Amino acid sequence: MSTSTVFPISGMSCAACAIRIEKRLNALDGVSAQVNFATESAVVTRDDSVPLATVVDTIRKTGFDIVPERVELALSGMTCAACAQRIETVLNRLPGVSASVNFATETARVDMLPGTADVNALVAAVTRAGYEARPLAGDDRAARKAEKQLAYQQELRQFAIAALFTLPLWLEMVSMFGGSHEGLLPRWLQLLLATPVQFWAGWRFYRGAWHALRGGGANMDVLIASGTTVAYAMSAVITVLGLEHQHVYFEASASVITLVILGKLLEARAKGRTSAAIETLLGMQPKTARVERDGQLTEVPIASLQPGDIVVVRYGEALPVDGEVSDGTAAVDESMLSGESMPVNKAVGSPVYAGTRTVEGMLKVRAGSVGERTRLAEIVRLVSEAQGSKAPIQQLADRISGVFVPVVMAIAVLTFVVTLLLTGDGVTSLMHAVAVLVIACPCALGLATPTAIMVGIGRGATAGLLFRNASALERAEHINTLVVDKTGTLTRGQPVVTDVEALAGHDRASVLQLAASVEQGSEHPLARAVLDAAAADGLALAAVDDFRVEAGHGVAARLRGGQALRLGTPDWIGADEALREQAARLAAAGRTVVVLEVDGRPAGLIGMADALRETSPAAVRRLRQMGVDVIMLTGDNAATARAIAAQAGIERFEAQVLPADKARIVEGLRREGRVVAMAGDGVNDAPALACADVGFAMGAGSDVAIETAEITLMQSDLSSVADAIDLSRKTMKKIRQNLFFAFIYNVLGIPLAAIGLLSPVIAGAAMAASSVSVVSNSLLLRRWTRQPR
Repeated sequence: MSTSTVFPISGMSCAACAIRIEKRLNALDGVSAQVNFATESAVVTRDDSVPLATVVDTIRKTGFDIVPERVELALSGMTCAACAQRIETVLNRLPGVSASVNFATETARVDMLPGTADVNALVAAVTRAGYEARPLAGDDRAARKAEKQLAYQQELRQFAIAALFTLPLWLEMVSMFGGSHEGLLPRWLQLLLATPVQFWAGWRFYRGAWHALRGGGANMDVLIASGTTVAYAMSAVITVLGLEHQHVYFEASASVITLVILGKLLEARAKGRTSAAIETLLGMQPKTARVERDGQLTEVPIASLQPGDIVVVRYGEALPVDGEVSDGTAAVDESMLSGESMPVNKAVGSPVYAGTRTVEGMLKVRAGSVGERTRLAEIVRLVSEAQGSKAPIQQLADRISGVFVPVVMAIAVLTFVVTLLLTGDGVTSLMHAVAVLVIACPCALGLATPTAIMVGIGRGATAGLLFRNASALERAEHINTLVVDKTGTLTRGQPVVTDVEALAGHDRASVLQLAASVEQGSEHPLARAVLDAAAADGLALAAVDDFRVEAGHGVAARLRGGQALRLGTPDWIGADEALREQAARLAAAGRTVVVLEVDGRPAGLIGMADALRETSPAAVRRLRQMGVDVIMLTGDNAATARAIAAQAGIERFEAQVLPADKARIVEGLRREGRVVAMAGDGVNDAPALACADVGFAMGAGSDVAIETAEITLMQSDLSSVADAIDLSRKTMKKIRQNLFFAFIYNVLGIPLAAIGLLSPVIAGAAMAASSVSVVSNSLLLRRWTRQPR
């Protein structure tokens, strides 16, 4: 028997890579493989005697990796962090599976190697652990929200009924605190009131405890069920046997169950607010669009839109698609993308994005990206994935949660034994043990990190700061060195020609015409400036052949049937001393200077200026106040770099840096022990962005830069880097506060309960309050705002 499996492979840069992988695989006995470079995949047929791990290891040993299949599961039945830890452990035991469970979002993100597991195996593993799971599709969000709302309403009714039965028992408890030992309620009535609370309202805890124990784990339900059952059963026995000299604790068992349900209700309500950013983003896209077809306006559902459709957007309406304005003018509020409150003027040819809103005028838009391909949909996906990811700081809480419940059970038993030996009072000993069981709940530990992450990343998204994952958010806190590219980061990234100086035998027009002709094949911002200047002067471009780019130096080509042209830095051209002095004069004024060479002889100089962003000097000052050193790298000459650095307030810079050298410089700074961030927007910045501890990509930059970076700044402004670092520090501060609250609660609460200073009722109230306080503290992050520009 043989099995065929398709392996998506990442890292192949050319056909030779595919050939190498194919040779290595086909060298294995019992394996036949075909690797396709175009589809970046390998189809591997193997005999059953060949382990899948052998194929995987062979591919990885060639220097490439296998792209895992990602599945997201919606989970139900979790009651505390120990449940999440249990599910994660069970899933990660499956071969080829890497899983991360988020207690706050009640989801599991699972990466599977092809041919190892499937969704059914994942669901079965979760079910065996005592919980429920189902695959979560992208369009399930509304359904899940409705399910949670229905469950919340059911729990609210359950709490109301439980509270109704418990209230008389609380009156009984008050009379006992007042010194009365006779009691206001007969014990048989207390038994009748406590029984439905214990076994109807509290059934959820018995069910959860059974599933957890059957799956080989223990969770909060085990603690609540065991603690309240001891208090209820002891009281029931005393009542049935008529032991009037013994106290009963019906109010304790019923109160704990009622208070825990109340705590869960408050916790669910607060957790719902942590995902408010996603709900806000989803609400920005309209449900229908007005489409012009056959000269008629038709209102259609968003799902039916196609690229190329002409969509009419009236005053005050949200755009349903990404596209380009084909007719009309309008001011558009793009704050949901950039965080910038000022509307942006749009005219024919301007790009527009789904979810943005017209605040003046009317537009006709030719649809480009629709549905799940819009920038808004991509942001929602990125934010959702980032909110569900785990920060490294959570690892400690996860390890503790995994062993917490068994340790607490042991402490409760020890408390009973020691108290019984010291007092000889079995009832008192049991109550102390019950208080230990009730107060020690790992819920707060499980909520401490993910709730703050969800709020922080969500708040960043609404401010135009997109964190790829929680690890990036955590690392950003420690940044002490920021390396910035000049063009497009410190400056506007839109240089313009300011000077054209012709040399002997040429005039301004011929220099600009030839320079523009050779730049036709380049996408560099400087090339665009030259082409725009030639177009403004009405100069016709000549056809060229043999175009080539010398990265970091310039471009070269040959006029069709004529002269050889080069346009680049004075050093690359090989300018003489007089020409260098001429270039240095322009550079000292902040110009970027290129030299045109025709048939090996200099023909002229072109000076270009890229204006510094108005916000850059203030951003540099703010970063320095935050303890972040700013270093500028540029391929420009030293004189131009010095002028820009002086304007921005940057003390350290490096000029004439080639793209390959940026990554080397970043690595050198990291070896010095610095935590280095890199901010850039171009393809040439991608290696440095990848090498840095944290990469910031400007939203208006290249796709490669954005894919490489961990944080994308929708507003291409250095101030956004300072905002992202500030948000990271505020979020991590909240996480530490939450972890402190969660730990100190148990560190103080368990000993107090063990020595009898906390009754089970007070312990239950404190347990419920702990989770609510952690989530509420995280919600304070919603007050964070970007610093005014």
